Amino acid sequence: MSENKVRIIVDSAADVVESVREKVTMLPMTLRFGDKEYTDGVTINNKEFYSKLIESDELPTTSQIMPLAFEDAYREATEKGEDVVVITISSKLSGTYQSACIAKEEVGGNIYVVDSLSVAIGEGILTEYAVSLMEDGKSAKEIADALTEEREKIRVVALLNTLEYLKKGGRISKTVAFAGAMLSIKPVVNIVDGEVNLLGKARGSKQGNNLLVKEIENAGGVDFDKPLLLGYSGLEDSLLQKYIEDSASLWDGQADKLRVSTIGCIIGTHIGPGAVAVAFFRK
Repeated sequence: MSENKVRIIVDSAADVVESVREKVTMLPMTLRFGDKEYTDGVTINNKEFYSKLIESDELPTTSQIMPLAFEDAYREATEKGEDVVVITISSKLSGTYQSACIAKEEVGGNIYVVDSLSVAIGEGILTEYAVSLMEDGKSAKEIADALTEEREKIRVVALLNTLEYLKKGGRISKTVAFAGAMLSIKPVVNIVDGEVNLLGKARGSKQGNNLLVKEIENAGGVDFDKPLLLGYSGLEDSLLQKYIEDSASLWDGQADKLRVSTIGCIIGTHIGPGAVAVAFFRK
């Protein structure tokens, strides 16, 4: 059993269900539409964000969390005699992990920073796993060690509805995006070792859903004893419901209730609305 109480700190790129959010300290990232700056989850919520994203011609830009924000959170925790476990968005996608480490050097004490090597609902299920370990009375060090070991098993697979936002963000060429729209091509991506990979392009969502199912099988199947989370981007979840229907064989008799989170602003910027994603620990 841990002598000290543990506080879990996570950045707002992690998408978690409400019951998990209540048990962690979430530090917001910032985003800008033109010259207006917003604080994720504070001055803009997901619904407002997707409404703006759909109307806006240019992509918003997102910013990492600065070391000072981590320092303040660490000091608040250590003043209460708490040890700290920090979980961040993949260090290959943002400088937030580095900010968390710089702040740790500054403050000292029992602070453990874990690079999730993931993002969105992938970072979310690692956070949820951390909460369950904390509730089991594990120490901050035990939690950090377990997260570092188990993060390798997390898989995030997503079916994007459009190539438009990857094009706007300069991730793919205009020609590819235009051809994709003409052929209703939907890219399937995964996140492994903290990086986003294009797995294939599906024609239509039915074929895309099959690719998602195949990718889960390729990963070795789902460990249903650990957290599992589905996500969607945009203002409504009809594409996700269709995916759940198309992939029923994966979940039947295994997951009593599939839990769903919206994919937030930070990742929503790059994938656009209408994406469907699943995050799980592989067997």
